[in-house]
Amino acid sequence: MEDQLELNPNSVTRLSESSAPSDDDEPALSSHTLAALKEFLAEQQQRGSDAAGESEVSLVSEDWRLSQFWYSPETATTVAEEVLALCGGAVHARVACIACPTLYAYLKKMDPNVSMQLLEYDKRFGQYGSEYTFYDYNHPEDIPSELKHSCKVVVADPPYLSKECLEKVAETIHLLVQPGESFLLLLTGEVQKETAAEILGLHPCGFRPQHSSKLGNEFRLFSNYDPVIGCDHVCR
Repeated sequence: MEDQLELNPNSVTRLSESSAPSDDDEPALSSHTLAALKEFLAEQQQRGSDAAGESEVSLVSEDWRLSQFWYSPETATTVAEEVLALCGGAVHARVACIACPTLYAYLKKMDPNVSMQLLEYDKRFGQYGSEYTFYDYNHPEDIPSELKHSCKVVVADPPYLSKECLEKVAETIHLLVQPGESFLLLLTGEVQKETAAEILGLHPCGFRPQHSSKLGNEFRLFSNYDPVIGCDHVCR
């Protein structure tokens, strides 16, 4: 998901409403810790308000337990411009966004008529209606039949920096792309460079994605073509 911490997906528990701890198990927090927590929650609320103001499709707050880190406005705008240029104004050019809801929101803001689908694990994005599809990379083939081989542009941001995760997301990508001309964009860590080239034939361009939350991992934008705009046309 957008974007990643370098974690072992098998060791991360995805928390659901039913798995929340009971009141009896809740630890007591010091006044200092409570103050820090309140400050963090206030920042998250403000960030959510800013995102809602910038986009016609509002974003929910990040959930680090699901490895969620939203793109910076500059990154989201640049990648959205690239995707729209690839669509070329074609009404039936479908875009699939795998685990990158920030991009989805910016695309809808910049061109509400673009045909797209957000494939995402977090069911809070069900607010997007028919353009949302629940997606678990552990079941890469479990996507609606009407989406298969129907997308001109596929953008993916795997939730974890592991070869296994990228391999499974790649299976989904292969199911989504339309026959003939199609474009792939992958936003992930620099550490996935060899794997991206091996299983998807993708190579990094000069553009460096940034996130609203500062992350320690170096991220790159990989593609199967020479980027049209916003990515300086330098592939390395």
